[in-house]
Amino acid sequence: MITVSAPGKLFIAGEYAVVEPGYPAVLIAVDRFVTVNLEPTADRGRLISDQFGHRPVLWRREGERLVIDRDQRPFDYVLAAIRVVEEYAIDRGRDLAFYDLAITSELDDRSGRKFGLGSSAAVTVATVSALDRFYALGLDDLSRVKLALLATVTVNPLASGGDVAASMYGGWIAFSSPDRAWMTRRRDEVSISDLLDEDWPGLSVRRLPELSGGRLVVGWTGEPASTAHLVDSIQKRKLNEDSHYETFLDDSRACVEALVASFDADDLAAAQSQLHRARRLLVRLGVSAGIPIETPDLTLLCDSAEYVGAAAKSSGAGGGDCGIVLADESTDLDPMFRQWELADIRRLSLHVYPGQDETRS
Repeated sequence: MITVSAPGKLFIAGEYAVVEPGYPAVLIAVDRFVTVNLEPTADRGRLISDQFGHRPVLWRREGERLVIDRDQRPFDYVLAAIRVVEEYAIDRGRDLAFYDLAITSELDDRSGRKFGLGSSAAVTVATVSALDRFYALGLDDLSRVKLALLATVTVNPLASGGDVAASMYGGWIAFSSPDRAWMTRRRDEVSISDLLDEDWPGLSVRRLPELSGGRLVVGWTGEPASTAHLVDSIQKRKLNEDSHYETFLDDSRACVEALVASFDADDLAAAQSQLHRARRLLVRLGVSAGIPIETPDLTLLCDSAEYVGAAAKSSGAGGGDCGIVLADESTDLDPMFRQWELADIRRLSLHVYPGQDETRS
């Protein structure tokens, strides 16, 4: 039995811009996990997930091709990860085998509503890492990130991959996304082994030091949001002359680079200032594109945090889901929490997951 867990994530800054190749973002891994248990079998395998009921999906092989016996949609990311890793395994001379994959998740609430913590990325990372061990491939973190990105973009071509990197590396990370058009083209030109060995234009992942004296708090509005839908909406509007998209990209890059510098300098006040700036950038983007990135509940969440002297913004694509608060650990947040309670905003018991040399196992 192989057991691998991958953490969820939250975006701190750089949303929307990060889908453009080379544009930076800051994310964290959080201490809730998707866990994949892999058990070798013979002749056929099963996919089981507590997110989609406990009835297994059976799979078999036709030659080297994986074939499933019923609708695969709930397992799109898992199947994409399997196909990519097994293509690499074949490249490395491994014989393919059968196995059961059982998936459990802590990234939703008990009713199954998503918190926006990146369950798709976490399950992709955990599956890639489990198969890396199963086939004894000996991949490093960056190679596993690349495989997970290849799997992810086959399901969601607009994915930045920041959530994948956060799940793989843990802690606070600075990330910029690869050129996905280049990835697609090179995928057809070279073997997957050679592709992993190449430098990917735009791709960068770096761990950041934690801020001294800082406190991160997460609130959930109870409104699940579709990241893919919101990102697609922005992409469709970005060529409009009145969208100011290019200005947004420049401003976002400057903001995130200043935020990264504040982490490197261990300057909490400067980091808070850049979060204020990031919030304003997202609000302006939403207004210019006609998209509700900051919903009324997110506005209340952020305003109540700023009232007590903290910095706050929506996390990820917005439109619901989570907001984040960065406060000095001496700040009294009780007035903020009372406002959240009155507005039915749920404080999530989340902490930064520091990560390990390898994905938790």
